[in-house]
Amino acid sequence: MSEPILHVLGALALELTPGSSAARDALPQREAGELGAAMARDLARFAPQAATLDLTTTGAHYDPVELLRPGWPVHRELDQLGARAPGGGSGGGRIIAFGSHDGRLPGALSPSPDYAGGPLRLVPWSLAGAGDVASEVGEACERDLMERGMAGADTALLAQEAFGLQVEHARYLTMHDLCALMAMQYEHAGLAPLWPVLETALLSPEREAWLDAPPEPLLRYAGQEARIALLTPAAWRARNAAANGDGKDMDDERLQRGFAHYEARQRQFAAVLRAHGVAVTFAHCQGDPAAEL
Repeated sequence: MSEPILHVLGALALELTPGSSAARDALPQREAGELGAAMARDLARFAPQAATLDLTTTGAHYDPVELLRPGWPVHRELDQLGARAPGGGSGGGRIIAFGSHDGRLPGALSPSPDYAGGPLRLVPWSLAGAGDVASEVGEACERDLMERGMAGADTALLAQEAFGLQVEHARYLTMHDLCALMAMQYEHAGLAPLWPVLETALLSPEREAWLDAPPEPLLRYAGQEARIALLTPAAWRARNAAANGDGKDMDDERLQRGFAHYEARQRQFAAVLRAHGVAVTFAHCQGDPAAEL
């Protein structure tokens, strides 16, 4: 029996100068191949056995929310397209880079214009090969890329010129590294309470997770869906009061202001989850909201 094929998933992270915007988000085939070859050389410097694995990438850059979705859909698309590429069975070491033709990328690889313009852009890559070798490469990447995964100067310059970006830093990260990076960014943005739910959806989508920490919205993730409790003003006040004693003596103005903030927070959480590909349902709760979600 042949050894199972394992995949090591990651991205070339391009940190842009403030106000930078891309001249284009997809490269034609020749330039995509040049960038893929440069990435393969870099990854082989970090983990020499990576040179024996198939590298699959695309000449395109994405926002983190497009890559950090349950099931890693962009990487899954890369792997599915790469599996159909000619030249397999030679023991690995191929570079498979998908570029655009007539301005269009194959399959479902086109970046969404809805998330263009962010300060961090990601070029996804996947290393695939025999289980034992890929496992060793994966362990090396998880151990070392975050600390010393800077891209080669030629690779950074190539990406900058090809995409028309102003790149401050270019480094390689695994998907787990990207999760850690997003957790820090969301903490700085005041979204830390939501991250454990999102992390569960990304890394353990079959599990259940709750956000039950007033005054934050009440949220349950289960069955690959997030359900957010819709409360009446009275129910919201009662829940807040039960948690910390606040809300019992609220006047109408404070109640209205606090409840409006709560509803805005619900919409914010729902928008972040949906951007990451997590289905969201708002549930009208009449009794005990925790029991009804």
